[in-house]
Amino acid sequence: MPRHNTGLGLTPKEIAAAFDDPKWTECYPPVLSVDQAAALLQVPKNTLYLWSSRGLLKGCGRRMGKHLRLFRNRLLQHVFNQGLSDHE
Repeated sequence: MPRHNTGLGLTPKEIAAAFDDPKWTECYPPVLSVDQAAALLQVPKNTLYLWSSRGLLKGCGRRMGKHLRLFRNRLLQHVFNQGLSDHE
């Protein structure tokens, strides 16, 4: 059975507005460490590493040596709009 896109359709403006409060921007800056991204998405950091290794976070970040850095807004847009599926 084909899966339907159940994304929320968050716009870049809506995502940016969520971080208008300086408190949120301090906790979750534009470029996130894995710990910060895991806290933001409320998932274990091993889950982020798994998603990354499976290619499910393409376009959301980069490896810098042994460290993974994720672009906050791209990550949120990807997770909530496109979803994380091996079978797209």
